[in-house]
Amino acid sequence: MSHASTYEPKTSVTRWLDARLPIIRFIADFMVFPTPRNLNYLWTFGAILAFMLIAQIVTGVILAMHFAPNTALAFDSVEKIMRDVNYGWLLRYAHAVGASMFFLAVYIHMFRGIYYGSYKAPREVLWMIGVAIFLVMMATAFMGYSLIWGQMSFWAVTVITNLFSSLDTLYSGLGTTLVQWIWGGFSVDNATLNRLFSLHYLLPFVLVGLVALHVWALHVVGSNNPTGVEVKNVEKETLPFYAYFTTKDLFALAVFGVIFAYFIFFTPNYLGDAVNYVPANPLLTPPHIVPEWYFLPFYAILRAVPSKLGGVLAMFGAIAVLFFIPWLDTSRVRSLNYRPMFRWFFWGFVFSCLALGYLGAAPVTETSTLASQFFTFYYFAFFLILMPVVGIYETPKPQPDSIADTFTHKSDDGSGRGTRPVAAE
Repeated sequence: MSHASTYEPKTSVTRWLDARLPIIRFIADFMVFPTPRNLNYLWTFGAILAFMLIAQIVTGVILAMHFAPNTALAFDSVEKIMRDVNYGWLLRYAHAVGASMFFLAVYIHMFRGIYYGSYKAPREVLWMIGVAIFLVMMATAFMGYSLIWGQMSFWAVTVITNLFSSLDTLYSGLGTTLVQWIWGGFSVDNATLNRLFSLHYLLPFVLVGLVALHVWALHVVGSNNPTGVEVKNVEKETLPFYAYFTTKDLFALAVFGVIFAYFIFFTPNYLGDAVNYVPANPLLTPPHIVPEWYFLPFYAILRAVPSKLGGVLAMFGAIAVLFFIPWLDTSRVRSLNYRPMFRWFFWGFVFSCLALGYLGAAPVTETSTLASQFFTFYYFAFFLILMPVVGIYETPKPQPDSIADTFTHKSDDGSGRGTRPVAAE
C-alpha cells in the first residue's frame, strides 16, 4: 500500500537536505503511513521487537567494552562485569533476559503472521525477510550464549558445532574439515571463542539492515489485518500511523516493559541454567546438556531423528520450511478467522511447538523420544501436508467485503439508521 509523499520542506535547510538525502521526508511519510484501522494488539509486537533490538545492541556494545574474549579470562570477565563495573549487573541481566524477551516477542509475531496469513501475496518477500531475520537472530543468540564460557555454554558449542561432522556421511572428510575450520583448530578453544565473539558483535548490525528491508517491504505492500481483506477505501478503512498506532504501540511496549523489568530485577536467572555458573571444563561433561529455552523445539527435533545426519537435516529443515509457506498454503483466504477447519490444525501446531520445547529440555527416554518423533512429524505435516491439502478442500466462512464492514452494520430495515461499531472478527 505504497502512498505518494505528502511532505513539504518548510525551511531552506530542510529543502537543501531533502534534495540530497530525504531522511526527514522518509520519517514524515512513515508517520502518516495509512494503516488498517482494525489492527489488534498482536500487531504491536513489531514495535516491541524494534525496541528489543535497540536494547540488545546498546547493552551488548557496552558489555563488549569489558569482556575479554580469551578462554582463560572470559568467565572471570563476565563475573567482573557483574561485581566491579558500575551497573554491570544491570547491563548483563538486561542483555541476557533481553535475548529471551526478544525471542518471546518474535515467536508471537510469527504465530500471528501464520494465523492471519500475513505471508500470502503480495507479502511473500516481507515474510521471507522476516524468516531471514529469525535465522540471523538464532545464530547471534547462540554465539552470545557461548561467550559466557560456563559449562553449559562450552558444551553447547561443542555439541552443536560437532553436528557438522555428520556431513562426512555425504562426502568423506567434509564434515570434519568444516568443524575444524569453525573451531580454528582441533577442539573448542581460544580461536573458537574469538570467532564467536567477533561474529556475535557483527551480526546485530546485519539484523539492523534486514529490519530496514523488512520495514521497507512493509511500506510497499502495506499491513495485513485481522480480516485478511485488502484495503479498498483508504479514507474509511485506514488511519495514519501517527498518532493512533504509535500510542497503541507505546502502551503495549509499556506493558511488555513491566514483564521485562520483572525478570531483570526479581528472577534474572530463571530462564537460564545454573550449570553455566560453573567455569568451562573440557574434561567434565555435564550430565544433561540443553540449549536456551528458545532453541528447545529445534533441539527436540534434532534428537527425535535416530540418524545424526537426519537429525541435522530435520533441525535446519524446520527453519527452511518457513521460507516456503507462501507457496505451500493453497487457500485463497488469509485469516484463520474464516477457516474453521484449518484453525484447529493451527492450534495443534502451536501445541506441538510447545510440546517440543518441553521435550527438548527433558532427559532422553524411550517415551520422550517417541513423543518428540510424533510432534516432529506433526510440525512438518502442518506445512507440507495440511497447508496444501486443507486449502483445497476446506469451505471457508464468508468474508466481509471490506474492512469497513467489520466496524459498522446497518439496522434490520436497511435504512442505515442506528449503525454502531462492532468488533472485528
